[in-house]
Amino acid sequence: MPPNKTQPTTQSVADFIAAIGHPVRRADAVTLDGLFRRVTGFAPVMWGPSIIGYGRYHYRYASGREGDFLATGFAPRKANLSIYIMPGYADFGAILKHLGKHRIGKSCLYINTLADVDRGVLERLIRAGLDDLARRWPIEPE
Repeated sequence: MPPNKTQPTTQSVADFIAAIGHPVRRADAVTLDGLFRRVTGFAPVMWGPSIIGYGRYHYRYASGREGDFLATGFAPRKANLSIYIMPGYADFGAILKHLGKHRIGKSCLYINTLADVDRGVLERLIRAGLDDLARRWPIEPE
């Protein structure tokens, strides 16, 4: 089976964040980096050209597919901030109802700006996602 397309890189996280053109998106990325470092205890690593990841896990499915992926992280996209809460097994509805303005995908949370959400609730959500992931797969620092 082919490996995941998204792999860790040696790109500097600080340089990536500094190069974000939109000042609000850049400021939100700086704040999110500090928040993720505090919640996870992990140093960030770039995954692919635009995802900042914290920790990693190795998965192996019953189908035989296996690989490594970031445990949690975010991507400051042009349209919004994408926050990755892997791998999306748990229902975090009880936390999300207190978060603020957001949209969700299977394992991704989309927010327009950090001003739209309660940061304390976001921290709880990231921690809950990591705890859920750790019940399934061991999480390691990068």
